Amino acid sequence: MREVAIIGIGQTRFGELWERSLRDLWAEAALTALDEAKVPRIDAVYVANAASALLGGQQHLGSLLAGHIGLAEVPATHIEAAEASGGAALRQAYIAVAGGMADYVLVGGVEKMTDLESEYQGYIQTTFGDQDFEGFNGITSAALYAMIAQAYLAEYGATREQMAMVAVQAHAHARHNPYAQFTNQIKLETVTRAPALAEPLRMFDAAPNSDGAAAIVLAPADEARKRGLPIVTIAASAQSGDLLALHSRKTLTSFPAAVRAAQAAYKQAGVTCSDISVVELHDAYTIAALLALEDCDFFARGQAGAAVEDGLTAISGRVPMNPSGGLKAQGAPLGAIGIAQVVEITRQLRGTAANQVPNARVGLTHNVGGVGGTAVVHIMKGEQP
Repeated sequence: MREVAIIGIGQTRFGELWERSLRDLWAEAALTALDEAKVPRIDAVYVANAASALLGGQQHLGSLLAGHIGLAEVPATHIEAAEASGGAALRQAYIAVAGGMADYVLVGGVEKMTDLESEYQGYIQTTFGDQDFEGFNGITSAALYAMIAQAYLAEYGATREQMAMVAVQAHAHARHNPYAQFTNQIKLETVTRAPALAEPLRMFDAAPNSDGAAAIVLAPADEARKRGLPIVTIAASAQSGDLLALHSRKTLTSFPAAVRAAQAAYKQAGVTCSDISVVELHDAYTIAALLALEDCDFFARGQAGAAVEDGLTAISGRVPMNPSGGLKAQGAPLGAIGIAQVVEITRQLRGTAANQVPNARVGLTHNVGGVGGTAVVHIMKGEQP
């Protein structure tokens, strides 16, 4: 297996971008990454997208989007794994370069969500779960995460305010991010007094519907080192799955797929959780961030809420979480989520992030689809020339 490096990154602003098309967003992110990478060719393209067939009536995105940027003859593959599409696409691109099947690979994620009414967007997110048993009975994504939140608060004695602090911190971090959908600051009472989604979750506990794209270019690390520039290598790529329906799982207060993926990634990278300098975790809802912190072994079961409340996940804390603002404040264009996480970690390890964690050397991304049905974890390491 060859060592793999990230040599180009690109990202659009996230938000309600009604004037932009899916193709425009993809092209901006992909061409920015390609321009930075300056590679002689592209051997493969992977496109992450969760719901274009439902949101815009468009399938076969590999061919469409590769052709849109002048790569029509390059093998192009569309990857779908709900909100974990980006992480899953990156894993396939990593395997291609690590295994010697390709030298230069473009992988990007894109989603155009906000042109449709919110009710239909809510329906689309139910398709990421078990339609026969959950969607058919009207159980939304918010309702599933609300059940998880109720179980977590009851089992561990965590407080509603601790969960709300995840949102407050996310907005505080995003204020520095020029790509973020929300850069406004919010107070604790803004979250706890907002309109209800599904108790105990309220409007500010949820990530927004977003438009946007992100892209990266991969190459063999040995070639990247010849350039004499700071580089970022992918030290681990791990994916695991679980039963899709929440009621079929043995626990509501953990995503076993994420636990398995994280442990496999630590082993592959030869590190432990204490070696991680900065993390981008999948905070689709505030409760999801608490589960992620524990599933990735940063805090003991039931302790993540107190850790957030005590500032341990702030930029200056022991586990700097989501300096980008995360899904909650940077935005959550479904197919782009996992790629945008890696773009942020790459900036952190290069030392060029807008909200820079001091002395960041090892970063982790955690991308979840279908309320825990799929989990992908990547670990990156930074190198100075």
